Amino acid sequence: LPAPRPPGSPTTEGVKQATLRKRTDQAREWLDTCAIAELLPPELAQGMMSLPEALRTLHRPPPTLQLADLETGKHPAQRRLILEELLAHNLSMLALRAGAQRYHAQPLSTNNILKDKLLASLPFKPTSAQARVVAEIERDMALDVPMMRLVQGDVGSGKTLVAALAALRAIAHGKQVALMAPTELLAEQHANNFRNWFEPLGVEVGWLAGKQKGKARQAQQEAIASGQVQMIVGTHAIFQEQVQFNGLALVIIDEQHRFGVHQRLALWEKGQQQGFHPHQLIMTATPIPRTLAMTAYADLDTSVIDELPPGRTPVTTVAIPDTRRHEIIDRVRNACTTEGRQAYWVCTLIEESDLLEAQAAEATWEELKLALPELNIGLVHGRMKPAEKQAVMQAFKQGELHLLVATTVIEVGVDVPNASLMIIENPERLGLAQLHQLRGRVGRGSVASHCVLLYKSPLSKTAQKRLQVLRDSNDGFVIAQKDLEIRGPGELLGTRQTGNAEFKVADLLRDQAIIPEVQRIARHIHERYPQQAQALIERWMPETERYSNA
Repeated sequence: LPAPRPPGSPTTEGVKQATLRKRTDQAREWLDTCAIAELLPPELAQGMMSLPEALRTLHRPPPTLQLADLETGKHPAQRRLILEELLAHNLSMLALRAGAQRYHAQPLSTNNILKDKLLASLPFKPTSAQARVVAEIERDMALDVPMMRLVQGDVGSGKTLVAALAALRAIAHGKQVALMAPTELLAEQHANNFRNWFEPLGVEVGWLAGKQKGKARQAQQEAIASGQVQMIVGTHAIFQEQVQFNGLALVIIDEQHRFGVHQRLALWEKGQQQGFHPHQLIMTATPIPRTLAMTAYADLDTSVIDELPPGRTPVTTVAIPDTRRHEIIDRVRNACTTEGRQAYWVCTLIEESDLLEAQAAEATWEELKLALPELNIGLVHGRMKPAEKQAVMQAFKQGELHLLVATTVIEVGVDVPNASLMIIENPERLGLAQLHQLRGRVGRGSVASHCVLLYKSPLSKTAQKRLQVLRDSNDGFVIAQKDLEIRGPGELLGTRQTGNAEFKVADLLRDQAIIPEVQRIARHIHERYPQQAQALIERWMPETERYSNA
């Protein structure tokens, strides 16, 4: 009988099993002729299978080996490799962090002049969770090493206010702040938000986007370089070569999972002036399960805003097949006429194509205008000019439109308290985190809100399971954990996240139970065995060296 193909060596299209066996035989011969250094400390390596022995076992499992052990990742040979890989990953994050600690940042001591003015102008008080997280951020910013902090909060927990208060600490010291968002629409919404809050305080807000051209762009760049603009909001266009800052002291990155580690390091390096690095604050609206955060964000301190502002109501979610589309249209009519509410109708597409998405949204808009002639219906999609989008959103916000047909561009940052009904077409095409994010656009007022998941039959078992999670829970952290279990870590973090959500042998879901222990061991190796730590990183993640010194 041929030996079973080792798990972790899936056959690649076009590579025959025989070729794979030949290659593993060559690898085994190479193993016999070279000395592989034991990089684990003696107190840890004792009682564990050695690395060469583990590799031999997995490449040619003995007949006595239980395949079930291999499938669950519990065999000692696998445990050895899994532990080493997770350690290497954690050590690379610790190296990144230690590197950052060697740099100097501008210490921004207590200065609450602008903060107190902003808080006095707001019609609400921050929640105790917001106040706690702001205090954690201010403590970090008062130090002379760069802050590296991740702020997590569920949809609607008020992360923007936390970012604004952090920004005012730097601006009160005469410094600049840059906020980077993943999409132009979100960047634009942030710019509008910050203008409303900051301009009455005498703080100028500028914004930079990829599509700004010619004189407008040049004028904005000059205002940034001269220090006339203190708060700069934009997309990744912020860290293009020709943008020069004037005393950048704080970088805020919104929606971290859409940016990789490399991108945020580039922005960080860009902000370096006169030997000072900016403080860094990363905001994610997609809650990340704890074990995943411990691995993917091990280089960051974490704060959680675990409280929603008063007055938000839980959203009731139902899943309905699109064969009952006419009933849903009636429900929209009723909500908008009899109840005086507003509604969203969200069109989704599998293809990441602005054009196809726009066409689908336009077709739905035409259909709903025919079916609901008594309603004012607006349309917003990614191919519209920013000013057009803004005008439609504004009309919806002011109650001039009953119904807004939109693509997923409304995923973040739109706040219309009177909107209490959302229809999401083809929800089976989106991840749970994104659906939860969309659903967060309703439930912002004091009335009961509803979300209808209008799916195409028949649904696969997995899709049924996923939609059930949304019906059962309004808690972003619970939803993120379920998404992790159903779809795996790559989907949740976006594999661009760190460039290494795709591990070679470890599996963040299967192996999550050992992650706290791995962190403890990694700290021990980092402190006591620095040379082995570096060698482990180079063995498992040779490409990481490029940024471990960043």
